[in-house]
Amino acid sequence: MVSALYELSNLRFSFGPVEILRIEKLSLGQGQLVAIAGPNGAGKSTLLSVLAGLRRNYAGVCRLKGREVRLSSQKAVARLVSFVPQSLEIAFPFTVEQVVLMGRTPYCDGLFESVEDHQHAERAMLLTDCAALRGRDFRSLSGGEKQRVILAAALAQTPQALLLDEPTTFLDLAHQLRVYDVLKDLARSGLLVVSVTHDLNLARGFADRAILLDGGRLAADGATGEVLQPDNIRAVFQVEAEICRGETGKSWIHYGP
Repeated sequence: MVSALYELSNLRFSFGPVEILRIEKLSLGQGQLVAIAGPNGAGKSTLLSVLAGLRRNYAGVCRLKGREVRLSSQKAVARLVSFVPQSLEIAFPFTVEQVVLMGRTPYCDGLFESVEDHQHAERAMLLTDCAALRGRDFRSLSGGEKQRVILAAALAQTPQALLLDEPTTFLDLAHQLRVYDVLKDLARSGLLVVSVTHDLNLARGFADRAILLDGGRLAADGATGEVLQPDNIRAVFQVEAEICRGETGKSWIHYGP
C-alpha cells in the first residue's frame, strides 16, 4: 500500500495577477516513480519548486508528512526532500566529491564530514556512475557529467522524496537509461521519486504513475499506461500519437500522422 507523503488541496501559485498553478487535490506517496509532463508553461517546474519548499508564497495547502511546507524550516524540508534542478553552476573550484558531500549539509553540525557522510557520498557516486570523477573540478565537467554529480549529491542527502526537473536533459542515451533504472530502483526501495520530463517514452517505460499538467491544472493523473494514451496526448500537447508494440510486447509512443 502506498503511504501518503504529500497532500495538496486547493493549491494556487501566481506571479502577480497571473495564476500559474491551481491544483484542486493531489497526493503523492512513497514507493512510486511519478512522471510529470506537459507543454512549456504548464506549471511543472513551479509545482516541483513548491514541493521542494523553494516557493513558499503559495495559497492553499501543501503538506509534507502532515506539516505545511511553508511553515517548516528549509533544513527540516531538506532532511526529507532532495531537489535536482535542470542545471547548477558552481563558481568555486570544488571537486566532484566535495559537491556530492554538500548533499550531507542538512545533517552537518560541525565543519567536518563524518564517516557516515562519506559512506553515503560514496554510495551515491557509485549509483550515478561518477565515482571516477571524484577528483575533477566540477566546473570542468560536461553538462551530462554535471547532471550525474548533482543527482549524486541529492542521493547523498538520503531523502524520503527525490524531486527532479528534467534529469536527463544533458545525458546521452546510455546514461538516460541508467538514471531511470536508478530512479526505478529507488522507488522500489520506498522513496517517492517525482521527475518532470518532456520524454513521454521514458516516462512510459519507467514511471508507475503519470501526471499531465496543462495551463497549471491537472489534465490527467493515474497509471502511466492509462494516462499516456493518444486522446490525452492530443488534448494536452495538440499532437497526434499512437501506441505501437513490438514483437516482445514492449510499447512506445509514435508521434505524427
